[in-house]
Amino acid sequence: MTTDIAFWNHIAEKYASRPVDDPAAFERKIALALAKIKPNDKVLDIGCGTGSLALRLAESGAQVHGLDYSAAMIDIAKAKAAAQRADTVTFHLGAFDERFTVFGPASLDVVYAGSLLHLVADRPAVLRQIFRVLKPGGTFFSSTVCLGESWVPYTPLLRVMRWLGKAPSVQTLTRATLRGELAQAGFVDLDEPDVGAAATLAFVVATRP
Repeated sequence: MTTDIAFWNHIAEKYASRPVDDPAAFERKIALALAKIKPNDKVLDIGCGTGSLALRLAESGAQVHGLDYSAAMIDIAKAKAAAQRADTVTFHLGAFDERFTVFGPASLDVVYAGSLLHLVADRPAVLRQIFRVLKPGGTFFSSTVCLGESWVPYTPLLRVMRWLGKAPSVQTLTRATLRGELAQAGFVDLDEPDVGAAATLAFVVATRP
């Protein structure tokens, strides 16, 4: 984890200035989330990076929290929030694990994990934690790169890139693996709405019963 934190801290400024890879898909995902979030909801964006998504989700009027373990990313996110006078958004520095106790069991209405789950070594543990903090009936949105859906042999390439400091640790998984882990964590009503994204990106909406 320390290596990955250093990677994200190093690229934070560049990451913040880079345009969204697929703006049309990004807007569709936001529209689907905003349609679900109510003004009095409490929302958590895990792996929020420089805060772009959290700030857009705040358009719902909900209390939005962003969490990231990169201090450089969080500094940029806080600066953005201050510039936009976004007083319903709060950013937190830390990892989403058992030490993160800002939110107790069944305390959140919506959790969003954008471009995160493929970066997590122990996805089942993270999914169990997400399930724990969601209220019954709460919604989980995830946007996950599934490189196992591609014929390209990404695993050795990613290992070399990480060794060179050009990439973080990335897990190669498939949609079937992701959906199986979500179901194993207890989520139901798994849906993959078409947002027009690349074939290797799985946008999944799930519910805590």
